[in-house]
Amino acid sequence: MKLKVLNISTNKSTATEVADKVFAKDYNQSLVHQVTTAYMATGRQGSKAQKNRAAVSGGGKKPWAQKGTGRARAGTSRGPIWRSGGVTFAAKPKSFAQKVNKKMYKGAISVIFSELARTERLKVVKEFGITEAKTKNVTALLKALNIKDALLMTEELDENLYLSSRNLYHVGVCDTQSIDPVSLIGYENVVITEAALKKIEAQL
Repeated sequence: MKLKVLNISTNKSTATEVADKVFAKDYNQSLVHQVTTAYMATGRQGSKAQKNRAAVSGGGKKPWAQKGTGRARAGTSRGPIWRSGGVTFAAKPKSFAQKVNKKMYKGAISVIFSELARTERLKVVKEFGITEAKTKNVTALLKALNIKDALLMTEELDENLYLSSRNLYHVGVCDTQSIDPVSLIGYENVVITEAALKKIEAQL
């Protein structure tokens, strides 16, 4: 299939050929949902922790004699029913990570890119041409493309582009190595350079 490539400086368009197996896949909602959910689950910290009766300090000595005091038997002062005792079912650090095969992950990314291209939300530009870190440069770029909400994607991280866009609401920047399904579906549009497009095609 062919995608339109816009040259921002001249405001003229050309066409580039891309592989159908990457940018023309049928939409697979269950695959995208599974991979997106797994990605978000992996980002959970899972660092909750409590101390059980074995982890609480102290409690080594029997508080009082087994018989003769009239009180209930007690072997430790760190039991769950005691003040400053351990927690009965103490929470422990855990990982929420879900296993996703590389083939599934790449397939989901291809499906998302295909849907973006099908709905005309994938904008391909020759290059961004941001030579200095000024917000007005990115604002002018978005105005030329007639969009407001966008993820700007380059082949390698462009510092000027990043600094120019960080003050803009719902405008993100990433390179081809740091793309993820949540970012791709979280923005209304994805603006990508032709070089980055070819690199993603090779990766997928």
